[in-house]
Amino acid sequence: MNLALFDLDNTLLPIDSDYAWGEFTNRIGWTDPALFKAKNDQFYADYQAGILDIHDYVRFATEAVRLRGPEAAAQAHAQFMKETILPQIKPQALELVKGHQNAGDHVMIVTATNEFITRPIAQAFGVQELIAVELARDSQAWITGEIFGTPSFKEGKVLRVEQWLSSHQKTWQDVQITFYSDSINDLPLLERAQIPVAVNPDTRLRQLATDRGWRILQLFS
Repeated sequence: MNLALFDLDNTLLPIDSDYAWGEFTNRIGWTDPALFKAKNDQFYADYQAGILDIHDYVRFATEAVRLRGPEAAAQAHAQFMKETILPQIKPQALELVKGHQNAGDHVMIVTATNEFITRPIAQAFGVQELIAVELARDSQAWITGEIFGTPSFKEGKVLRVEQWLSSHQKTWQDVQITFYSDSINDLPLLERAQIPVAVNPDTRLRQLATDRGWRILQLFS
């Protein structure tokens, strides 16, 4: 089996959907503008520096959604898709995904952004299988702000892919993996892939990819 795995933010999208959702909730009045932006910017800087506490971030990032409830959340997300995400889905990214699908590869998005934000985005790319941060739910099946299971972040992406392989009665030896990512945070999974591709890479990943002779793809200008 050939697996084509894609990170999402700043890889298939030229923006960070998690950060953009925070900005969107700010704009529609769900959060305190100054306070939320300061915290959101700090978390994003932590992510770029590779020191993000994913549990703290998910509590912060999902709080407005959790408090508003499922109906308001669904309406807001539909607006977010229309206004923020769909204009950022570029033809070259769609063509990259479609090329693997046409070749018969099994395509998945593997992202450290939570499932609430990313599932509709994956569907917009025509990708049915998504490995994202899963959200814990209460007795009414609504999100609690906590993470369920292993977050698909850093080494967690490797474990989550391994769990997916196991659920399909496969091991690492049974697949050839191409993994596209922009971030040094994804180094553990890039190192497990037979074909690692640095897409729009951050400074640290670009240097590492250059040193190791990995393909570098500048998908966006």
